[in-house]
Amino acid sequence: MTFAFRPLDPLQDAELLHGWVTHPKAVFWMMRDATPVDVERAYTEIAADEHHHALLGLDANGVPAFLMEKYDPAHRELVGLYEPLPGDIGMHFLTPPAEKPVHGFTRSVITAVMAHLFEDPAVERVVVEPDVSNRAVHALNEAVGFVPDREIQKPEKRALLSFCTRGQFEKATVSA
Repeated sequence: MTFAFRPLDPLQDAELLHGWVTHPKAVFWMMRDATPVDVERAYTEIAADEHHHALLGLDANGVPAFLMEKYDPAHRELVGLYEPLPGDIGMHFLTPPAEKPVHGFTRSVITAVMAHLFEDPAVERVVVEPDVSNRAVHALNEAVGFVPDREIQKPEKRALLSFCTRGQFEKATVSA
């Protein structure tokens, strides 16, 4: 599967995102009770933030297929929780609920997200901090080369801090 990326438009995309982030499948996104206005406001704040960016992944027909966020962990999400290195970038991704799940879709998404991040030559390592109980995403992270470092306490959750270098990603996905 191939995907393209475009910046998220908070006004244009809020309704679509609302359906994704409030679905029971998105429990770890922590927006289950959000209103459409809450979603628009949250992504308007991200759009205005120089250290945090939201993108939509588009399928081959240009239809939004998933959400990804990238952030500078020296300035957002992980400030004071680990010592960021030059070239670190933080990442979140969300696949929407599907009427008919497609085998391998989510793995294709995380692989495309990682490849997109590593297209930037300044990116040396991707940092993630999923909820410790989100076993499905831990398995996906491992499949693309992430190595868990340690559990950390964030204000909103207990998280598993994990890292993936460019080399680890390439090694994990070369035969995938």
